[in-house]
Amino acid sequence: MSSSIIAPNVTIGIGSRYGEFCHFADNVKIGSGCEIGSHVVIHEGTLIGDKVRIDDGSVIGKRPMKAANTAVTRDEDLPPTVIGSNGIIGTHVIIYRGAEIGNRVLIADLATVRENVTVGDYTIVGRGVAVENFCKIGRYVKLETNAYITAYSELEDRVFVAPCVATSNDNYVGRTEERFKHFKGVTIKKGARIGVNATILPGLVINEDSLVAAGAIVTKDTPAKKICAGTPARAIRDVPPEQLLENQNWKD
Repeated sequence: MSSSIIAPNVTIGIGSRYGEFCHFADNVKIGSGCEIGSHVVIHEGTLIGDKVRIDDGSVIGKRPMKAANTAVTRDEDLPPTVIGSNGIIGTHVIIYRGAEIGNRVLIADLATVRENVTVGDYTIVGRGVAVENFCKIGRYVKLETNAYITAYSELEDRVFVAPCVATSNDNYVGRTEERFKHFKGVTIKKGARIGVNATILPGLVINEDSLVAAGAIVTKDTPAKKICAGTPARAIRDVPPEQLLENQNWKD
């Protein structure tokens, strides 16, 4: 007798395997050649591509929780979660309903990806990273351990975010009705890099190939191809030419 609970209309592709005490809900579709660990919960309608590895204890397609006084979580009918092919999802990862994950994406242990989030191909979401709702993450992005990507943010392709970077979207810090007019996350343009423990304030733009130094506090938009450091951060010099994205000879 199986220790897992698999709804009768679940589709599991050729060569896919799963461990003990899993729960796959109605209309889940799992591609071919997938490796799914034990104690994995996959909620209704979730679509999983081919050759995806999902480690023990992860939850895919979780519905969001709406507190009575939340400002950014909505009551809405969300589409099923979509996980692309050839990806890896670590242990105790939570991916919410309405998220769309590209191909060859790694989402490491203990990370959380909220609803209404897209993650592009080849991106790495590191251990303990939190990506809040209504975010768009590009291709070949690297989000390192314990980075926090606030709601309503956009990160373009080839962005690098170091460990413990913090972003924010509310200049009113949760008080007065005026704040609801101004919620806005951060925008990090193509090839920009953010150093360890940097903080980026709401609504700001980190421009193309800009480099924010470790520990900086960014209070205004950063110029393209400049190194910005300090509290508050200011441009101190050009990014060396050999460090620019255009000179890396990387394929898109």
